[in-house]
Amino acid sequence: MSPESWYLLSFIAVTAVATLLTRCLPFLLLGRLSQQPFILHLGRYLPAGIMAILASSFLLQSSDWQLPLWGFDALIPALLVIIFHLWKRQALLSMLVGTLSYMLLQHSASLFAL
Repeated sequence: MSPESWYLLSFIAVTAVATLLTRCLPFLLLGRLSQQPFILHLGRYLPAGIMAILASSFLLQSSDWQLPLWGFDALIPALLVIIFHLWKRQALLSMLVGTLSYMLLQHSASLFAL
């Protein structure tokens, strides 16, 4: 093997070990803290807070608020995500429906603009 191949293989190995350690060490070292009230509180409310921040930044940044129906291209997929999540309680399905509806609205808007 050439020196470049060894360099690439060692780089991949070190990167894989570093990634594995950063993923596993918190669970190994902090496993006994999993029943603490603060950790349980974070586990219950943090995912919803993060989703609210992501949704609000999406609505502000990716929608065209200058159109006559302002925000239509982002509000419809957001409402569909909420409806599907409340109906089915499946996060993956909700995200899939929201993504597909957003992409359909974006592509149909570009077709009508021609």
